[in-house]
Amino acid sequence: MDSDHALFSNMLHLNNNSVSVVKYSAELKDQWDDFVFNSKNGIFLFYRDYLEYHSDRFLDHSLVFIKNKKIVGLLPANMKKNTLYSHEGLTFGGIISGFNMKTLLMLEIFDKLIQYCQSMEIMEIEYKAIPSIYHSVPAEEDLYALFRLNAKLIGRNVSSTIFLPKKTIYDHDKKNSIEKGKKNNLVVKRSDDLNQFMEIAREVVKTRHGVKLAHKTEEIESLAKRFPDNIKLFASYREEVMLAGVVVYESANVAHAQYAANSKEGRTIGAEDIIFDYLINDYYKEKKYFDFGISTEKLGQELNAGLIGYKEDFGARAIMHDLYKISPLTIGAR
Repeated sequence: MDSDHALFSNMLHLNNNSVSVVKYSAELKDQWDDFVFNSKNGIFLFYRDYLEYHSDRFLDHSLVFIKNKKIVGLLPANMKKNTLYSHEGLTFGGIISGFNMKTLLMLEIFDKLIQYCQSMEIMEIEYKAIPSIYHSVPAEEDLYALFRLNAKLIGRNVSSTIFLPKKTIYDHDKKNSIEKGKKNNLVVKRSDDLNQFMEIAREVVKTRHGVKLAHKTEEIESLAKRFPDNIKLFASYREEVMLAGVVVYESANVAHAQYAANSKEGRTIGAEDIIFDYLINDYYKEKKYFDFGISTEKLGQELNAGLIGYKEDFGARAIMHDLYKISPLTIGAR
């Protein structure tokens, strides 16, 4: 059975005049990916090939919302015990919606989501809204729906972002660090040597932060091969020696620094700073945003002052990654 026929078969029993929800299954892959591609707030992280690279760690329970035999929304999600999570393998990922999404339709989608969870006896929904910098056009209908449901804001992580059409001036020390890199004849270029970069990154997180990387080397290499236009490594070299690197996750509006690592030698001569300078002022100068990522832990309650200060010295300023909780079984029929 081809995927178009499978989708049609799944829809035959649905009420065309109202939103219906079906659990994602593999035969819907093409429709899912096509909807993400044509959505107003979807990025490559939501394609099934990205979501499923860590399928061994998460029990997928993604949902597809349908009206008049057409997909109107997607929710990348996984299930753990009796909680439905906006996919835990992603930094964010709420309702993915098309350009025809309107507020009343989103309210209907959330009503159906609540009814679905009630029928499954799901106790909690943890929902990670998609930050506005990833929206091609305004796409915050879900935030209003969450408000209407008395969703509780349980996490607010601070990410640091530069609005590239109107960059602010670097901090004085940052300028000096970049000049030091130039005087040491460092060369910045795109690289395929993810293995060498991950060796530097592993050493940094182990010695400076006491944690492990979220991705293994083979995972990030596999993802980069699947998404060569979206996952890119940039590194600084002195002669043939890599001193620092930045892995960028690139989407339509945003260049996001997913990983950055500086060798011990690189830290003394601005090896990482010179990469960021190149990305901000050269390679990604036509993008709308350059995002350094979050500097918080424990749902935002702990702020790494040194880390966020480093990012803000480049001129980055705060945007929020918000996490909400809903208790479906406490919500009455609407």
